Amino acid sequence: MGYTALYRTFRPKTFSEMVGQEHITQTIKNQIISGRVGHAYLLNGTRGTGKTSTAKILARAINCLNPKDGEPCNECEICKGAISGSLTDIVEMDAASNNSVEDIRAIREEVNFLPTKAKYRVYIIDEVHMLSTGAFNALLKTLEEPPEHVKFILATTEPQKLPATILSRCQRFDFKKIPNNDIIKRLKIVCKESKIEYTEDALNIIAVLSEGAMRDALSILERCVQDGENKINSEKVKELVGIPKTTHIHNIIKAIVEYNVEDALNATNEVLEDGKDLNNFVWEMIKYSKDVLIYQTSGKSEIYNEEERKQIDELAKEVSKEKLVNIIYQLSSLERDLKNSTQKVIMFQAGIIRLCDKNSAETQSLEERISKIEKYLRSGKGISVQNSIPRNNMNTAHIEPAAQTQSKPNNTMQPVEKNKTSQKAANTKQQTTKKIKANPENFWPQVINELKTKGKMVLASNLNGTQAKEINDMTVGIYFAKPISPFGKTVLEKEENKREISTLVSMSLGKTMNIKYMEGSNEQVQTSADIQQIAEGNNIPFKFVD
Repeated sequence: MGYTALYRTFRPKTFSEMVGQEHITQTIKNQIISGRVGHAYLLNGTRGTGKTSTAKILARAINCLNPKDGEPCNECEICKGAISGSLTDIVEMDAASNNSVEDIRAIREEVNFLPTKAKYRVYIIDEVHMLSTGAFNALLKTLEEPPEHVKFILATTEPQKLPATILSRCQRFDFKKIPNNDIIKRLKIVCKESKIEYTEDALNIIAVLSEGAMRDALSILERCVQDGENKINSEKVKELVGIPKTTHIHNIIKAIVEYNVEDALNATNEVLEDGKDLNNFVWEMIKYSKDVLIYQTSGKSEIYNEEERKQIDELAKEVSKEKLVNIIYQLSSLERDLKNSTQKVIMFQAGIIRLCDKNSAETQSLEERISKIEKYLRSGKGISVQNSIPRNNMNTAHIEPAAQTQSKPNNTMQPVEKNKTSQKAANTKQQTTKKIKANPENFWPQVINELKTKGKMVLASNLNGTQAKEINDMTVGIYFAKPISPFGKTVLEKEENKREISTLVSMSLGKTMNIKYMEGSNEQVQTSADIQQIAEGNNIPFKFVD
């Protein structure tokens, strides 16, 4: 007899052997005991949660010659025939490969015939959401009013793809992800019967990696004993599923937190020497950072041993939550860049160096960014913090000194106070002049260079020779001296590219700004900017509107 996979060998044969789905199995057992079995069931849930196993057990239970408490005996002729697959009255169909109208029409013709041995003819249709529209329509009438000797059991992972007319004709049961504790209990039973030596840490890691799917857990366990040694531990599990050594990940994240470029590059070189896939490694770094963040919040760490937990605890005390969130976002951006890059090693190392740069805006916390922007704005090189006030209010600063000059002077006012008033008016006028001079043109070349640094060379090249001008308080126009090519439009209009440019512009101006592409000559751009500046300088309510 050939080898059988663990998940097939240990497939549950009764409802009591089902793990983590008691809310469903108990309901179905009660229906069988009371004789109120429905004509159509829809079993929905993620992979490996027991949908197919439940369907098989239900098909046997309603046909069993000696049922007990709603369970099949698995000893009678009907049960043995169903388990071996020789019973023709229980039909299993995969809708992924049998999804045509003809396949469903064949079922419609068969349902008119009485079962050969069993009490009911049962059709188990797996991945039912894969049926075509025509196949669903052909199934409708039969599913609504099937003959008394026919039962339908449908299983799917995507119920939202089923027509409402199908959903309304079935009793729906939603399978939930299996809790880790239940998976570990089941794995212990499998290990005991298969004579596999294990450690608690190893089973815990398998349970976490399975993400609530018992079949995945058994598949991972099976891979761990394929070397001939019926022993598993945490290191063996991590090595076989491709999880990099936690030491490498911890060293790099720690170096990033401490802005230590040398240590980060040394740890990076060790990873490259091991030949790890960089995309997977960056993903593991993101997960590790997330785990440190969760440990900071809740004190939980699931897949780590005692020594690793101690390292996480030390790191959690050293880094702020804001810093960890920034690291996660930057690593996610690096992961996206790696997928589209032909020079993955260079991109990976450059990304790590950037994360270790203390002066990089992306590695700073929100408070540091705000502080830096405010300091820049107060220096007079950028738009004043008061720029958030509407322009009508700023223009009042020009009008107020003029009104004071025209009004009658107050006899009680001392000469010193008059000088202070004049000085204040002069300062206000000087600040307003600085506001007018400040525009996106000053930092636009830096924005283009920033895009090049991030590896977005195609986008940056399409922006070469452009100018940026503030259209209004919410929009910055990007002016092209020549008509944009069709390819250039495709690149520039990509939502992710527009969002990237808008983010860099907003950070430079210190306020949220949208961008708009404008085609025209440099001369036209300069003329419109000059007119706008003169209008603002003379308190004229004038604004170019595109």
